[in-house]
Amino acid sequence: MIRLKREDVERIIAHSRENLPEEACGLLGGTIDPETGVKTVEEVYLLENIDHTNEHFTISPEDQFKTLKDIRAKGLQPLGNWHSHPETPSRQSEEDKRLSYDSTASYLILSLQYRDAPVLKSFNISENQTVSTEEELVILD
Repeated sequence: MIRLKREDVERIIAHSRENLPEEACGLLGGTIDPETGVKTVEEVYLLENIDHTNEHFTISPEDQFKTLKDIRAKGLQPLGNWHSHPETPSRQSEEDKRLSYDSTASYLILSLQYRDAPVLKSFNISENQTVSTEEELVILD
């Protein structure tokens, strides 16, 4: 399970709409409850898709390094990433699965396929990067 504040969901949606028709992307920092494994997002990072395309995204190594440094400086853990699908459903594509290296990370995907009804889902990937499983996403008010 991953928990995310509604205001952060709204920030992700706004950033994704601003970047249309390209995919938008970012990273997530937060905490993991050692007993339950529940992840709570404390920081959402809105980053640049240096590919500038609607088919995939890349975060620059410099932005990744700066963001991970900030996450650690705040005493948080990296929890995963998020990106938008401007024209397709909120599900992991074959490329998303292939690029999902960390089976402990959360991979959030925001679909803007229906502009007025964005859909945000979270996924985990199996250790061999072949099976994508939807993770429970709880939106906190």
